[in-house]
Amino acid sequence: MPTLEFKGKQHIYAHHLTVPYRPLKTDETRSCNPTGEDDNLIIHGDNLHALKALLPRYANRIKCIYIDPPYNTGSQAWVYNDRVNSPLMQAWFAENSPVDGEDLERHDKWLCMMWPRLHLLRELLSDDGVIFVSIDHHEQHHLRMMMDEIFGAETFVVCLAAVLNLKGSRDNRGFTTTHENVLVYEKVARSALLQEVPLQDDEIDDWLEDDVGWYKKGANLKYSGENAPREKRPNLFYPIYVHEDGTVGVEPKSETATELWPIADENKEVTWRWGRDTVAANPNEIIAVRSGNGWTLHKKQRPPVGVTPSKKPKSTFYSPRYSATTATTTVKEIFDNTRIFDYPKSPHFLYDLISIAGVGPDDIILDSFAGSGTTAHAVLALNKKDGGNRKFILIECEDYADTITAERVRRVINGVPDASDDTLREGLGGSFTYCTLGKPIEIETMLTGEGLPEFSALAANLLLTKSGTAIGSGPLAPKNSDGLFYSDDENDYYLLYKPNLDYLRSDDAVLNLERAERIRDACGENGRKAIVYAAGKYIGQRELTGMGIVFCQLPDALHER
Repeated sequence: MPTLEFKGKQHIYAHHLTVPYRPLKTDETRSCNPTGEDDNLIIHGDNLHALKALLPRYANRIKCIYIDPPYNTGSQAWVYNDRVNSPLMQAWFAENSPVDGEDLERHDKWLCMMWPRLHLLRELLSDDGVIFVSIDHHEQHHLRMMMDEIFGAETFVVCLAAVLNLKGSRDNRGFTTTHENVLVYEKVARSALLQEVPLQDDEIDDWLEDDVGWYKKGANLKYSGENAPREKRPNLFYPIYVHEDGTVGVEPKSETATELWPIADENKEVTWRWGRDTVAANPNEIIAVRSGNGWTLHKKQRPPVGVTPSKKPKSTFYSPRYSATTATTTVKEIFDNTRIFDYPKSPHFLYDLISIAGVGPDDIILDSFAGSGTTAHAVLALNKKDGGNRKFILIECEDYADTITAERVRRVINGVPDASDDTLREGLGGSFTYCTLGKPIEIETMLTGEGLPEFSALAANLLLTKSGTAIGSGPLAPKNSDGLFYSDDENDYYLLYKPNLDYLRSDDAVLNLERAERIRDACGENGRKAIVYAAGKYIGQRELTGMGIVFCQLPDALHER
């Protein structure tokens, strides 16, 4: 498979593995109706570190990811300053940031920024999960190749054309750009259950009455082509009646009903596209249109996804509800008619993407470039509509994470008094816990006692490092005096630890013979082996092996993967 080469790739290739774990720290003052460990999350901090912080709890659990990263247009500067373990790369970034339109290496830097983040996003995505990435033409071709390499070309689903600017942004060599792209990938090829949204009659009627410039009628019900002649399909030659009210049927309602036969030019007898029974069962799917002195019959044209979801989503997303104007108006309405954020996405756009992803009522949706918080708005609206309990996780690195991102979510939860939409005015309900990033869990800081994490955070990281297991909801805590904190089908996991340097230097933090025998006996009863994390041991590994115990030295075990 072709691969994408860019400056810095050799240094950034495994950078996601070296990013230190930083536990999440909750901020009660900025949270909204927090409900505990399994609450919605809004995280303020570098999204690379925040994604790594999510792994111990959410690896392989996220059903749907949507991201709207910087488009790298060159019209606005952005700074890339990830700490990469390479003096050459550090010097390069220091010398060449920020990135702007005159920077000939801006594409390389953008790819360096995206590469480790996409790797971590893939680890978080469930096996039946879907990721949507919004992008425009500046980086779309690079992103496609990079995602093929990280996710696998076989997991590519579609490149959506999302018409978000109905008037067009600007003239580009004779063309006015009206759309962006959304790349769609699965975690595992053909494992995602993409949703077929049922088409509602009232939604069809709304579309037919909506003057958005789309042709209202679909294909002529009269068949054409080489198979059209009556003699080829005689069962499709029969009369259809148009009644006074414009409805159709296979039987006349009155003597004034107009009888139509499939007659083409020069009185040639052809056939209808649908059989008599199909027309009888679906009369509302046919539109009668006056044509000269008579009528023509047309199938109802299915609108593209966005006007209403069609039974099978289309690759072109078009709707005034998706437009930049609608998105901006929505955010202004939430913030007291003040334009507080540029280029937001419409909640209707995210609502439909999440619906198509087949997100269940208890699934999790992640947005690591959260911006104004549109993804949370869409998730709460979807829960409000069907009573679901979907969870969102937003990550925003900018200073407006509290004043815009979280504040928008607070307002849509509690209600926007002057909103034009009744549901938004009443409030969508819900909650979230606001978090920041704690100090990194690193060997050096643990040795000095400057960065000792809580038991739960350290246990979760060790479990993920050793077994690749994400703990899900609920904190990890010692279940007995020997530090048992987790069990699976094969192993019991023990951690002798307290976030206290005096404790870690004491005999209580050391695996001795008495404790090892208790662990051996417990494992003998349940048929599992034991993995014990501790700062030291007073018994040799050969003897421990005979007892079915694997010893892992702290803090070195943090990087055993």
